[in-house]
Formats: sequence, C-alpha cells, structure tokens
Amino acid sequence: MTNDGGTETSSVVVSLSMKILHLPAFAAVFVALSAFPLVAQHSLPGLSVTPLRPAPGGIVRVALESAGDSVLTVTGDMAGEALHFRRSTQSLWRAIGPMPVDATTATVRAFTEYSSGRVDTSLVSITPPVRAPSTSRPRRLAVSSRFTRPLDSATQARIDRENELAREIGRRAHDTPPLWSASFLRPRPSAVTSRFGSGRMFNGTVTSRHLGVDFSGGVGATVRAANRGVVALADTFFLAGSVVYLDHGGGVVTGYFHLSRTLVSPGDTVERGQQIGLVGATGRVTGPHLHWSARYGALTVNPVDLLSLGAYYYGAQRER
Repeated sequence: MTNDGGTETSSVVVSLSMKILHLPAFAAVFVALSAFPLVAQHSLPGLSVTPLRPAPGGIVRVALESAGDSVLTVTGDMAGEALHFRRSTQSLWRAIGPMPVDATTATVRAFTEYSSGRVDTSLVSITPPVRAPSTSRPRRLAVSSRFTRPLDSATQARIDRENELAREIGRRAHDTPPLWSASFLRPRPSAVTSRFGSGRMFNGTVTSRHLGVDFSGGVGATVRAANRGVVALADTFFLAGSVVYLDHGGGVVTGYFHLSRTLVSPGDTVERGQQIGLVGATGRVTGPHLHWSARYGALTVNPVDLLSLGAYYYGAQRER
C-alpha cells in the first residue's frame, strides 16, 4: 500500500481466483480437502486514493500496488472518465482522476490484467466533505448588460455550442498519453483574485459558480502554458472571449480565457512555461485578468489541484 504524500487513503480489493482440485472419489476429495487448500490464493492488488474526501471538482491521486511481475496492463475509470495508469515501479501504477463538481459520491475502479489472462477488479468509493452553508456573499460584479439580459435563441445556441466544443476537447484528450514530464506551473505569477467554486453575482443577479481561477494582470501581460501540450483551440467565445485550450494528453486540458491576443495556433506543440497569449478583457469580464480553467475529460476540475501533483505522477519512465 502506498500513501504518495496524502493524509487520507483507502483500499479495498474485491477479486479472487480459485483453483478446485478434481478427484474421482468422494473419499479422495475428503482427504484432499484435509491435506490441501481448496483455494489457491494470489496476492491481490491494493488500490489507494488520495484524498479520500476530495473537494467538489478536485483531482485525486490513484495508486495501485500489485506484487509480482506478471502484470500486463492496469486500466480503470472514475465518474465515467477513463483513468490512465502509468507504471512507476515494477509493482506500482499511478493515475489521476476527477471528482465531479456536483457529485455526492464517486467510485474509482481499477482492472489489473495478468499474463495468465486473469483480471482483478479493485474498487474504492470516495465522498466529498459535507459543506456547511456559506455565510459569505457572492462576489458582486458589474458587466455589460448584453451578458445578463435574457439571451436570444441564437446567442444561447452559440453558448451551448461553445460549451460542447470545450467538453469534446476534453474527451479527445483521452486519445493520447500524457505529453508532460514535469509538474504544472501557474500561468501567471500574479495574485489570485477569484478562486474555484465561488459564487458570482452579475449586475445584482446570482448567475453562476466560478469554475476556474482568476489571476490579476493588465492588458498585455504575459500568459504562459501550464505544461507541455498541443493547442486544441484558439478562438473567440461569447462568455470567455478570446480563448486558448491546451490538450496535455492523459485526459487533461487547460483553458486560458479573456485574452487580448493569442500567440499560438491550433496544432502547435507548446512547452511548459511558453508564452501563449496576453491578458485581456474580452468576453464577460469586469476588467482585464486571466481566467484559468481545467478539465479531466468532459468534467470541469480545479486547475490549482494540478499544481500540487508531484512530477513523479507524470515522468514514470524517469523513475526506473
């Protein structure tokens, strides 16, 4: 069992292999049962998840430890999204997974396939902590009335298309292995002005939760790629303004919103820390800043959780 630096882990194994001895006579069976075990057990893999009670939208670290060298592959899923296990040592496999923003529970499943053809299934259920009713007021923001008045059907259809496009970019990020081998960076060194999950009140009306992290910055300030990846989209959205989405592989996507200028094009491979755009005030904003977002597959997650993942979760080959 491994903790990987977390304070809460859990493991449960729900698989079993059996080998029944076939003997021709009842007496022989009785003797066999007395002299030999009916079931030949093998060492079952241990699955751990950290943290065990993640915040809504949190990213969890998953580790599976299996004795022996006959493991061929480890696959799995969480909240409907594939988990991408990478072998860290001879017996240790690691992955990350998403806790949905609105879920009350989620199950992590891992399937360990051996050279013999046997497959073990391991499960861990996780539950976010119960949040006390918030006593803080939603952040009051003033924006152009075009963003808060009832939307016409064409504008709503545009927003729906843009939201689905962002989800599809996340889904496609499962198609390639992780492209990074170092930990994630903040896209800007400046102060955080709005955190993930906070309420937003636009022109006196509570309209949404803030599913990203805002960094301060004046128009033209530098925005950097949080990690190595491929530019999946550089476009203009109704709410997010000028955007860049980076596909980092392994199901992970980061988004950079409200830019005044993009410095990359779709298909470009960018390196960790590379300048990809400039801070702006495009879309639904009160002023210039960078909104940084993240997805695991189609699910929105807290990008700050990417920063706390050690580099060893990505550079598996370097550990050998």
